[in-house]
Amino acid sequence: MDLRIINIFLTFTSILLLSINLQSCQNESIDQNYADNDSDGYYDLIDNCPFVANPGQIDTNSDGIGDMCSDQDDDGLIDAEDNCPSSFNPDQSDSDGDGIGDTCDLVDFTSLPCNNGFAGIYPCNGYDLIGYMSIEDLSLDSSGNNVRVNDSWGWKDPITEKEYAIVGLSSHTSFVDMSDPDNLKLVGILPTATVNSLWRDIKVYQNHAYIVSEAYEHGMQVFDLTRLRDVESMPVEFIADVNFKDFGRAHNIVINEESGYAYPVGNQDSGRNFVRCENEGGLFDGGPIFVNIQTPNAPFIEGGYEGSGYTHDAQVVTYSGPDNDYIGKEIFVGSNENSIDIVDITNKSKPQLISNIDYNNVSYTHQGWFTEDFKYFIVGDELDELSFGGNTRTLIFDLTDLDNPIFSFEYFGPTPAIDHNGYTVGNSYYLANYRAGMREIDISQIESKQINEVRFFDTYPENDNPNFTGAWSVYPYFESRNIVISDIWNGLFVVKKGS
Repeated sequence: MDLRIINIFLTFTSILLLSINLQSCQNESIDQNYADNDSDGYYDLIDNCPFVANPGQIDTNSDGIGDMCSDQDDDGLIDAEDNCPSSFNPDQSDSDGDGIGDTCDLVDFTSLPCNNGFAGIYPCNGYDLIGYMSIEDLSLDSSGNNVRVNDSWGWKDPITEKEYAIVGLSSHTSFVDMSDPDNLKLVGILPTATVNSLWRDIKVYQNHAYIVSEAYEHGMQVFDLTRLRDVESMPVEFIADVNFKDFGRAHNIVINEESGYAYPVGNQDSGRNFVRCENEGGLFDGGPIFVNIQTPNAPFIEGGYEGSGYTHDAQVVTYSGPDNDYIGKEIFVGSNENSIDIVDITNKSKPQLISNIDYNNVSYTHQGWFTEDFKYFIVGDELDELSFGGNTRTLIFDLTDLDNPIFSFEYFGPTPAIDHNGYTVGNSYYLANYRAGMREIDISQIESKQINEVRFFDTYPENDNPNFTGAWSVYPYFESRNIVISDIWNGLFVVKKGS
């Protein structure tokens, strides 16, 4: 064959083979780009873990490597199976069995169901202990020396839907993430505005906490609770958004969320006699101070009421009860040491006393709360158990006619413990009963003058004696039905009805 023809043939063949090879490589590249080796629905090119199926593409630490094939702490366990993925713990020790490794478990606690009348060492009936923090856990200073717990309230973040306990202590206020009650997290604390005090009280309005204290020149701290979302390294020490100093001491604070007013009560700035019925001085004689908080971080005083003297605690509502004369009015019901006073405070410049209530064996009218229909007002006298003996006494008043309130009946609990703060939710009244812990009282038959205890959780297991230790307050308003109890010596308890 002619050599020229052979060369042409070989050249053509080489070109053809090269073209085929290039086309094959090109197809191979396309196949590689669209390969899904782990069949999880993500091409290898964009899969953060291409050889282990992870259709959720979860990447907890945002390092670009999916949890299913990441081992960020280099302990030989992939993050998805590591009980503490950010801390080296190859032995996976978990002393309390809560699924969180000991090296990163902030709280050494395991929930305790109520079995045979006890949740661990705590007497109970119908409530499980699902969360706990000691005073040390609630403080930045781990010693907890001379620190005591007082009031508590709650807040649910409308964006993240996390629930937070807000706990008052003698030296500060603690903010606790309750999203996992078995592993409560101290997000941070807000130190007292001046000095320590046994008394601190908290309420919430429009995602802001309002905090008062009997500490000298304390005033009212305002704290934007949405700041809790952004804390990365817990716990932290916060500063208040506002330190409102137009008054000094206050024993308590009441907020009507419908009107946007806060009512600090029990101001005694000019000197305080511990025999409370002989208090002297104070802004508006210790009665409610009317503070406009409709712009949450810009409070200002609009007035006050001094006609009934010192108020220890109160409830303020926009009234929608059975007395047609006061529908839509803002009604203040004050527990004023030796009486209950009902005041129309709609007009902040001209508050009007409607009526007051006396009762037998009064010792110290401490606190009260409406039933949800505003027909009855349930009251605790803090000192009657000590003054007269007998078991915990709860007084019920019929407020169908606000001008003519009537004593209805009294209920005696099963223990001699002193009653403190109580709140109603539906047909239940939740009472912080000092050394008897929290008691739930069924009030569904209150019109028939029949109420009775149905459940309890006792945070002070030693005894139920009439003394000022044990459960200070209770917050029963979370949608989750988790209930916060603040115990003076023992810290924060979170309980829930057992199944």
